[in-house]
Amino acid sequence: MESRLAGKVAAVTGAASGIGLECARAMIGEGARVVLVDRAADTLETICRELGERAVPLVIDLADPASVATMVPSILSRCGQLDIFHANAGAYIGGDVLTADPDVWDRVLNLNVNAAFRTVQAVLPHMVERGTGDVIFTSSIAGVVPVVWEPVYTASKFAVQAFVHTVRRQVAKHGVRVGAVLPGPVVTALIKDWPQAKLDEALAAGALMEPKEVADSVIFMLTRPRNVTIRDLVILPNGTDL
Repeated sequence: MESRLAGKVAAVTGAASGIGLECARAMIGEGARVVLVDRAADTLETICRELGERAVPLVIDLADPASVATMVPSILSRCGQLDIFHANAGAYIGGDVLTADPDVWDRVLNLNVNAAFRTVQAVLPHMVERGTGDVIFTSSIAGVVPVVWEPVYTASKFAVQAFVHTVRRQVAKHGVRVGAVLPGPVVTALIKDWPQAKLDEALAAGALMEPKEVADSVIFMLTRPRNVTIRDLVILPNGTDL
């Protein structure tokens, strides 16, 4: 087992399943202590028992600013520092704008954009004070290639990309790296509302990836020399037409 992240403390949002869980698992495998941030308290407790003593559960409701305000103080009180923050939590919505529910849009945009930005702002002062740190967003290929069947999700990821590109330039002088991993379609709960025919077609064509493949890419980003920033890392299954 490698230990390229030994001595580091990481926090991953949306860590109770999917990409977040696999990234947390991979960071632990590389020697980091990882705070798994999610609102699913029972699931977090079970997962952290399975992952071992370097897994720390932290129940936060990212849609609640008051809850988010407790995140960094809780991490620091339990772990003493924060070296890596992975803003991974997100929601997916696809479909036709003409028949969509704007109230659902609000929930998706609040999590994908507002909550992600708020949590990153919360961790930056600590990293800037220490003169080092890594912030990684789980973005999407939809953040650089508009996907016709998911206009609201695409818009949320374009916002993430704009935030990554601008904040990176603001905090680079403080030794803090900011980047995004932009996967194509991944087998997670986010695509549960795909039509079954579309899902079957994608699986048969090799157009879906597993969360572990995203986690491997995140580890690559985190283990580059400190003078190198992977600003955007796009990973696609070979069967995709994006």
